Amino acid sequence: MAKIAVVGSSSMDLVVTSEKRPGAGETVLGDRFETVPGGKGANQAVAAARLGAEVHMIGCVGDDHYGEIILNNFTENRVLVNNVKPVTDEKSGTAHIILAEGDNSIVVVKGANDHITPFYVEAAAHVLKEADIVLIQQEIPEETVEYVSQYCHDHHIPLLLNPAPARKLSQTVIDQATYITPNEHEADVLFNGVSPAEALRQYPNKVFITEGKSGVRYFNGEKEVLVPSYEVEAVDTTGAGDTFNAAFGVALAEKKSFEESLRFANRAASLSVTKFGAQGGMPMRGDVEGSL
Repeated sequence: MAKIAVVGSSSMDLVVTSEKRPGAGETVLGDRFETVPGGKGANQAVAAARLGAEVHMIGCVGDDHYGEIILNNFTENRVLVNNVKPVTDEKSGTAHIILAEGDNSIVVVKGANDHITPFYVEAAAHVLKEADIVLIQQEIPEETVEYVSQYCHDHHIPLLLNPAPARKLSQTVIDQATYITPNEHEADVLFNGVSPAEALRQYPNKVFITEGKSGVRYFNGEKEVLVPSYEVEAVDTTGAGDTFNAAFGVALAEKKSFEESLRFANRAASLSVTKFGAQGGMPMRGDVEGSL
């Protein structure tokens, strides 16, 4: 069983489904409203646990009703929460999501996730040290990403960095991360306008650019490789990237090849969009393996 540590955000997703996305100053009528657990870190932790990994979450929730729901959801999905603490007098993070016209728009309020400091993670460093791979994203403070990157580098722990939401990273973090998984927009921000082909050549077998329905592209040291995605009818694309990253991390921890790992991750992500909610469609291991 792969052992995975996830350092990242947990939130409550407030999801509105509408036929039309409102423009500036415009009001439209929605079709549906739901509250479901989310956050990029939590999504990746739940997805990895459903795919059979032993998953340790390192994060923070608010001392509120949403925090209770998030913690209960972790437990129901077999994610270990010894290092997820309620923060007194702080609200849980929230993500405000509009599903319209076949895609999503998201505004994130970090709340308690801002308390995932280097000092906080340092207290859980033994979890990082015992992991086969560490997953991290960017809905937490930048200095925490830098701390985890340095720690994993110093202790020779594989680190999968999902640079979302997009923001610039220091060259040190880029160099220290074992694997980096930007989408096309995030790659543009991360590599300062360098073309995707150039970025891939600079970082062979390290940078994997996700291209939505097209699949995932990387450079294997000799040539550029596109691992295609799977065609499905999408219901809700929220959480597809998180499912991809979790599945990729699980497969890498199990010593699968890059192409095997990417096919596994693409299939998991494609299944995840066929149901509502970031976590609602995240597949179990058998669902993925049975449909490869």
